Order: sequence, then C-alpha cells, then structure tokens
Amino acid sequence: MKLLISGICGFAGSAIATALRESDPSLKIEGFDNFVRPGSESNRRKLQGLGVKVWHADLRLASDIEALPSADWVLDAAALPSVLAGVDGKSSSRQLLEHNLLGTINLLEYCKARRAGFILLSTSRVYSIPPLATLPMTVADDAYHPDPAAVLPEGLSPQGVRESFSSSPPLSLYGTTKFASEMLALEYASTYGFPVHINRCGVLAGAGQFGRAEQGIFSFWVHSWCQRKPLRYIGFNGHGFQVRDCLHPRDLAPLLRKQLASQSGGIVNIAGGAANALSLTQLSRWCRDRFGPHDVTSDPQPRAFDVPWLVLDAGQARQAWDWQPMTPVTEILEEIARQAEADPAWLDLCDS
Repeated sequence: MKLLISGICGFAGSAIATALRESDPSLKIEGFDNFVRPGSESNRRKLQGLGVKVWHADLRLASDIEALPSADWVLDAAALPSVLAGVDGKSSSRQLLEHNLLGTINLLEYCKARRAGFILLSTSRVYSIPPLATLPMTVADDAYHPDPAAVLPEGLSPQGVRESFSSSPPLSLYGTTKFASEMLALEYASTYGFPVHINRCGVLAGAGQFGRAEQGIFSFWVHSWCQRKPLRYIGFNGHGFQVRDCLHPRDLAPLLRKQLASQSGGIVNIAGGAANALSLTQLSRWCRDRFGPHDVTSDPQPRAFDVPWLVLDAGQARQAWDWQPMTPVTEILEEIARQAEADPAWLDLCDS
C-alpha cells in the first residue's frame, strides 16, 4: 500500500510519516511540500534518511498535484494552521482560501482520478465560536472548567466537545475553510465512491513544531520561557486561565493504520482530551518548575476568535477505532523543553 502525504515536511506531516515508517516498514510513504515554512528543509533530509520520497509541489496548483505519482491513499496534513490566518496581516484571506480549501479540492480531484482514499486532518476550530465563548465557567486550580451546575449546550460535557456540537458560523475564516473542506470531502466520497476519513484534531504539540503562538501555543510557550522571551496572558481578564488540550501527532499513527485498512469513513475527534489539558497559568507553572522564574505580563483585551475552554472529547474514536492518546502532556512538554535547550535559536528560525 502506498500513502501520499501533503505538507509532509511540516510538523504534523513529518511526525506522522516518521511514526508510520517506524511502526509499519511495509507501508510505502511518499509526500510533497512547497517548503515555504522555515525548518521544512531539515525535515526533508530526515525523511529522506528514512527512505521516504519527498516531492516539491504546491498544493494550490492543480498541475503540480496532477503530476504526482499514483497512491492508494492521500493524507492531507497541509494547511495554514492559524485561527488568525487571513486577519492577522501575515496572510491574506485569499491565501487562506487557496491553501486550505482550493488545496483540498485539488487533492479530492486527485483521489477521484486515481481511485485513492482520502484522510483529512481537520481541526477543533470547526466548532461554533459563540456557544464556546459564552460557556458558563468556574475556576479551579488556575484553570477554567465548564460549570457543572449549568445547562451546557448540546454536544458538550465536562469531558469535552463532541462531534455533535454546533458547527454554525461564525467559526473564523480558518475554521470555515476546514469545515468546508470536510463537507466537500464527504460529498466527493458519496458521489465518486472512494473512502474518506475526517479527523478533527485538537492542538498538536511536540518537539520540532514551528510556528507562532496562535499555531502551537504549547511549543511557543515552552520555547519562549526557556529563552526568556516576552510572554503575555491575552484576554479573559489577563489571568491565563484559558484551557486547551494537546496531542502529539505521532499518536495518530495507530489510528491512521486502521483507517488505511478501512473503506468505512466518517468524522471523529482526535485529541488529548481532558487528561492532556492545561491552562496557560498551569503551563507557566510547569515551565517555572522546569526552567526557573520568568515574568508573564497581562493584556486583558479580548482577541478575535478566542474562547475560554476548548477540549475535545475523543470518546467516539475510542469506541469506533479503539484509539486513545498515548503521550501524556508532561512528556510532550519535556520533549519540547529538551529541544528548546538544545536549539536556542529555534524561535528566531520560526519567525523568519
């Protein structure tokens, strides 16, 4: 079986390709990247050393995708991953749409022509912002938690957001491109008869992640603390009580192997869940214990698209695929910390 991975030299793509190669040497893995992101060239060298063929191609160009060799499955791990993409002045709305939506269309056309299955790495940001932003909250141990005495929206419990939670706009431009990609993938599956799996991922984190705060907050925070760079608690009264869960992308490998062997698709949440969730203040506490003290300033002004608590419930993936995250949050943070100490210039590379 042959798997083609888009964005293979990005953080998620390279980590998944490496984990799949190590766990199943019989799986032939190839991939492509446009090598725009800093650090992607170093990932290409690592992957080539593992025997993974890497092509240069731009997801936005249909002619580039059409020229790629045939594969049995496509894993779409390429995207502009920031919820602020298109509005932050670093990328335009058109760039966002071309990468995240037009790119998916090009891959679906490839799958239609080659009779290949399709796996989309989607996001927790396909869930509606207003009900998340207005969740009744309590504070315990310097972290927000849904109020157990309140009536919570359908599809939400203290364990997290389930697949049945609302996806009504607004979602952010980023979230909408991913949700539209999901819907198109399901329509292609129904119309053209090839399998489609959609994995809605929580925050991915681990050593080697490049990006900025809005793309990989756990890695950004640990690297910044280690290098004594400025950090701020933004919004929510500047307390840093907002909570996210995290997942190491290598933990996707066992699920993906099962999905590659299945013709029955669908949508599932794939995330670290409540056990792997931390607030920024709790993350700071971990960093303080690991690296020593560092000042964090506060900016109480709210930021677009932010929500106080976003944890995914992956119970459906556990039932359907016997999947659960394997890497504890403390192990993920320690992996990032070791890289931050070994490569103090990493943040500068990411911001270049």
